[in-house]
Amino acid sequence: MLNVKDENARTSATFPVTINREYPPAPLVAVAAVVLDNEGRSLMVERGRPPAQGMWALPGGLLDLGEPVRAGVAREVREETGAEIEIVELLDLFEPIHRDEYGRIRYHYVVIDFWARFLGGNIAAADDVDDVAWVSVQRLGDLPMEEATRLVVRKAHARWQQANGSQGAAHTQPS
Repeated sequence: MLNVKDENARTSATFPVTINREYPPAPLVAVAAVVLDNEGRSLMVERGRPPAQGMWALPGGLLDLGEPVRAGVAREVREETGAEIEIVELLDLFEPIHRDEYGRIRYHYVVIDFWARFLGGNIAAADDVDDVAWVSVQRLGDLPMEEATRLVVRKAHARWQQANGSQGAAHTQPS
């Protein structure tokens, strides 16, 4: 006789991807989020590992095998920053491909970027992140990051402004 509880656990289990990130045999699927607070600031992380070590980026990471995309982005944001989020919408795809000096593909990611609202949590750097900060759109140029990251943050911020009126939401600190 099939135990429904065991079957649900078996079919909902996810498994971290364990293939090499460096010189992978195939592109790696990742998720990230532009997490905006009530002031329209974006939650950014400073990467602690290659290929973007020392660069500021969106919180995110590899999708686990068997994991729905939206669940994956919520998990990754929580693991890296402690933030709880509400996903608003799919924003864009980011496809960083890094080649070595011989032209071989050293890193290849397909990153699915979402816009999300900050709901709460104790914000702190965790997992493979060296630092975490709330960054205004005006300060994006002050931090080392991929231009594609700046563009997707600006895209999410523009949608946030539309959703909250052109002046944005009330100016309150995130809880």
